[in-house]
Amino acid sequence: MIRLNHISVEFPRGKQPSARAVDDVSLHIKRGEVYGIVGASGAGKSTLLRTINLLQRPSSGEVIVNGVNVSSLTGGALRHQRQKIGMIFQHFNLMHTRTVAANVAFSLRAAGKSSADIARRVPEILDLVGLADKAAAYPAQLSGGQKQRVGIARAIANQPEVLLCDEPTSALDLETSAAILALLKEINLRLGITIVLISHEMTVIKSICDRVAVMTGGNMVEEGLVFDIFAAPQHEFTRQLVSHTFNLELPPRLMQDLQGTLLKILFVGASAEQPVLSDVATRYGVSVNILHGKIEYIGQRALGILVALLTHPRDPGQVAAAVAYIQENTARVEVLHG
Repeated sequence: MIRLNHISVEFPRGKQPSARAVDDVSLHIKRGEVYGIVGASGAGKSTLLRTINLLQRPSSGEVIVNGVNVSSLTGGALRHQRQKIGMIFQHFNLMHTRTVAANVAFSLRAAGKSSADIARRVPEILDLVGLADKAAAYPAQLSGGQKQRVGIARAIANQPEVLLCDEPTSALDLETSAAILALLKEINLRLGITIVLISHEMTVIKSICDRVAVMTGGNMVEEGLVFDIFAAPQHEFTRQLVSHTFNLELPPRLMQDLQGTLLKILFVGASAEQPVLSDVATRYGVSVNILHGKIEYIGQRALGILVALLTHPRDPGQVAAAVAYIQENTARVEVLHG
């Protein structure tokens, strides 16, 4: 569906060497998937996203969307192609002097739709995004979440093949962010629109995306299924992003004078739903104290990380046997102490 082939973007800096915001990035986004691009500020992810509809023309490389070499288009051909690619922004970019309905109608009018088509389409699309009762309201009368819903309605009004989302929830609170992400997923499933979403938050990527590319310093350092990236990140930067999401650090007071063996245990798939730690306590007579952790579901697959302290009042050998059993029945075990 979307192929970015060896994309680089450079910005001139006067007499200084050009700044390379994106450095030789290649990726393939499949039709109908929700694809995430994650990284810290300055990673180049927004710049890369904007090459897809040529709001940012790459310095080198090709942008192919549904078989069309977008990077070679200009003028009317480029404007026609952009009508097939909707975009929503972090700060909504609404026209404040126009009503909600007029904001949505503007994109339809720009695409050359008739008045009859616009009159039919605007209520239909506002109903889809949950704003059927806000058609006559102005942006100043809306909450942040409602403003973003208008942005989404405007972006999908012309039935695009692709929806680009530039940090769509970073200006919203947690509850509103979750509602907007749920709406985007619903649109993806109901309309079959391919969504490309960028974020600096792995929690956003985890909640909606099928696959993800990790960027830092203008480079793509890792790519894969979201579940696999969380379960087994390969690059050090990715490991940092994932660890911040799980936040499994223990307070110093718990680390003082620990008696026993402290483990960080990764459960993947079926093992996360099995009573492994209960079995260990029964089989080996060890005490299992869970100090931290969580089990969640990413794309319907279970992923859990627990920090547990194992002790035995008389026989340390039983603790070693219990650790071996856990290693055999879970994805990964790291001994943190003992």
